[in-house]
Amino acid sequence: MNQEQYLKNLTTPNEKIDVVLDTDAYNEIDDQFAISYMLRCTEKMHIKGLCAAPFFNGKASSPEDGMEKSYDEIIRLLTLAGREDLKSNVFKGARNYLVNEDTPAKSEAADFIAELAKDYFPEHPLYIVAIGAITNVASAILKNPAIKENCVIVWLGGHRIDIPYGAGEFNMTQDIAAARIVFGCGVPLVQLPCAGVVEQFATSRYELEYWLKGKNALCDYLCENTVREAETYAAGKPWTRPIWDVTAVAWLLNKDSRFMQDRLIPSPVPEYDRHYATQSDRHFIRYVYRIDRDALFADLFKRLAE
Repeated sequence: MNQEQYLKNLTTPNEKIDVVLDTDAYNEIDDQFAISYMLRCTEKMHIKGLCAAPFFNGKASSPEDGMEKSYDEIIRLLTLAGREDLKSNVFKGARNYLVNEDTPAKSEAADFIAELAKDYFPEHPLYIVAIGAITNVASAILKNPAIKENCVIVWLGGHRIDIPYGAGEFNMTQDIAAARIVFGCGVPLVQLPCAGVVEQFATSRYELEYWLKGKNALCDYLCENTVREAETYAAGKPWTRPIWDVTAVAWLLNKDSRFMQDRLIPSPVPEYDRHYATQSDRHFIRYVYRIDRDALFADLFKRLAE
């Protein structure tokens, strides 16, 4: 791919695009909003597949358990959204993280992405939106290096580059090896950092209930799930909850910077000590540095309630 085409692929697409979503859907409550938002953007996105990503925390007994629960959560959301047609396009991801930067983790999700990418080319790329540990996507790159020519990756991962331990964010630190592959291979990459950037995209119980409650079964689930989660740690207190993952989908709709602002930066290097290393001669990535919270929530709530 020449430099002109590379930079073009780092701009928000104007045409309808083919998209794969890679998600640890059971990990938090925000993945569900991102999946639902994508399902409501049919004028812009043709969903080719949804992949379950591994995660490991208090909600899962292992990365494999997190992946299996995420797979089930994707199926649940498709039922609520009335998209039974997509269930055959849901794929199980890796059962563990990468053991090194040379060996892919086996999964049907990685095989699916690696094979699907063969149908695309720089002038007509496949867009991969990742909102969890990026194990499946990195494994697909190792299986099919042509992905760096034929795809654009939009990833919510890492923190803002200028804060201490910026590479210590949950999605990134779960599988630093995978992050290093994605940041280092030269694929057109859009990064949405968590702390310091997309954490601005937060909402409250009262806003959710006003805009979503009673609109449809999917909206009721999203509202109730978020309130129930927040009340486990903030009952009787004021709270807002970041709905981080929506922003990764929204970048694909960001014509004229309607939802966020971004810039080109040399690709940082996620280090195993949870810091970023910087090298001025690295290839460029697109880096989101500000979210227009109100504009994006207005579009999200409108689409979900339709």
